[in-house]
Amino acid sequence: MIMWNFDEPVKREGTNCIKYDLREETFGIKDVIPMWVADMDFITPDFIIKALQNRLKHEIFGYSFRPGEYFKSIIDWLETRHNWRVDKEWICFCPGIVPALNFCTLAFTRPGDSIIVQPPVYFPFFSAVESHGRKLIYNRLIESEGRWIMDYDSLIAGIDGKTKMIFISNPHNPIGRVWSPDELNKLAEICLKNNILILSDEIHCDLVLPGFRHTPYASLSGKIAENTITCIAPSKTFNLAGLSTSSVIISNPVLRKSFNRIVENLHVGNGNIFGTIASIAAYSYGHKWLDALLDYIDHNIDFVEGYCRKMIPE
Repeated sequence: MIMWNFDEPVKREGTNCIKYDLREETFGIKDVIPMWVADMDFITPDFIIKALQNRLKHEIFGYSFRPGEYFKSIIDWLETRHNWRVDKEWICFCPGIVPALNFCTLAFTRPGDSIIVQPPVYFPFFSAVESHGRKLIYNRLIESEGRWIMDYDSLIAGIDGKTKMIFISNPHNPIGRVWSPDELNKLAEICLKNNILILSDEIHCDLVLPGFRHTPYASLSGKIAENTITCIAPSKTFNLAGLSTSSVIISNPVLRKSFNRIVENLHVGNGNIFGTIASIAAYSYGHKWLDALLDYIDHNIDFVEGYCRKMIPE
């Protein structure tokens, strides 16, 4: 049985690492636990490092394209882990999910249009709207019986004649909710009725803990898929954020054409050689490693909860 050592500490200082090397600049002191940056401190999986090392044996790093293997690895991964079958032509390249939020704002809305976000949520959701002269509509999540839920009444009340899109965090960052099919369907019903496009940020979909299951928004129905843009990436799952490789999955050909036009006009569609290689390796060989990782993280959470109950119950 293959085993990975998630206990091995890695010294990241001195590597131009935002998480550690910018602590003093950000907080004024170095003695802080840098939970402000969402990358892990586990060593990158060996099968990804080996794939990158193998590519480095060829000493030329010129212009390149993404081979069929790149798309096949994503298709197989989504079907195996999330029971979602996507077609190759649906997969659009993007250098990251945050750029994708901005590209979608440019592609599908105009200055003065409104976009819905659901605070508390990942902060680039807000800037992706406001930086381009769009109006933010806040559909705040509410706490009920110890868990966070969507406020559908507030959502409906906030829709105006210029509301064109909603940004969904699925699973939700930072509250940690895995939205149920019923919750997602109820939201989709409102969006379809009001011609509101759904952008589903699913970058954390592979980090769902044991006992829970992620639902790809576009897998709910063909009608919902035609109105949904899905953003995924191997960056959070396999700690590859520095390789700037993500995918935007759009089954609707009209929407897909509009998105790709923005990417092409900005000349950011080439990506980079090593991001492509790492993505293929991650999605082709990462199942057992990810299962081991999730088990380890699940036990870490148990440890933290137990410590807090015992040592700092207040």
